Amino acid sequence: MRRRSRCARPFDVMLALLAVAGTARADSATTDPHAVQPERPTIATHAHTVAPGWVEIECGMECDLHGDDPAGLVAPLQTKIGLRSHVQLSLNTPWQRPEEGPGSGSGLSDVSAAVKWRLLDEVPVLGDFAIQPAWKLPSGSAARGTGTGTMDGTLLLISSNVIGPVSLDINGGYTRRSGDGENAPRDATLWTVSSGFPLRGPLSAALEVYGLPGTSGPRGERPIVALLVGPTLTPRSWLELDVGTIVPLTGPQPHALYCGFVWNLGRL
Repeated sequence: MRRRSRCARPFDVMLALLAVAGTARADSATTDPHAVQPERPTIATHAHTVAPGWVEIECGMECDLHGDDPAGLVAPLQTKIGLRSHVQLSLNTPWQRPEEGPGSGSGLSDVSAAVKWRLLDEVPVLGDFAIQPAWKLPSGSAARGTGTGTMDGTLLLISSNVIGPVSLDINGGYTRRSGDGENAPRDATLWTVSSGFPLRGPLSAALEVYGLPGTSGPRGERPIVALLVGPTLTPRSWLELDVGTIVPLTGPQPHALYCGFVWNLGRL
């Protein structure tokens, strides 16, 4: 998920994440390869990967609310492919309808690709540690508000720990964009802290606090801190459903509602 119209925000980067859908996310190499490895509904991700040769999709919808103004919609779609143990390729092809404005429209937003590589397992403090470089292309339209018109490079640092039945994921990242800053800030950072914990049976809860430090330039924004919370349901090991809300704590972050699912399709 993202704020302000997901795609006009930094390809997202930096701090802590409270989300796993339930008990601990275990290493896909030692668990059922058909079990989902959810990275949504939170902004942050965990250090684990889809099993080699397996495919998983994540799809959802977020509605940003602005009082009586028309709501903006974002529909992220992520396809995750396990390349090898500890390495995963993610392809993101989001759709977006920004809030109404001069020249606004709807359509495919900026597409991106990321490679998650887990470098460490169960080390002190960091727990499971991964890095995730990503690249975004200007496939959306800056004129219609469905893209930034820039090429972005992002590096995300990921730490995942398990404390009893609770998972804790902390992310920090940095994004550098092309262009002169007229469409989007050239530099952006993000932090998230996310946790997931079981409630009853297949029902769990996701909780996240995330922040987008302030940016500079013509499209600079004030710092944002927000809270994401909602239940997740895992009716089958290969399927997870989520729904919830995003509440601004500070800065120009709109209230939002979200829903979605994660589906492990199986082996290629």
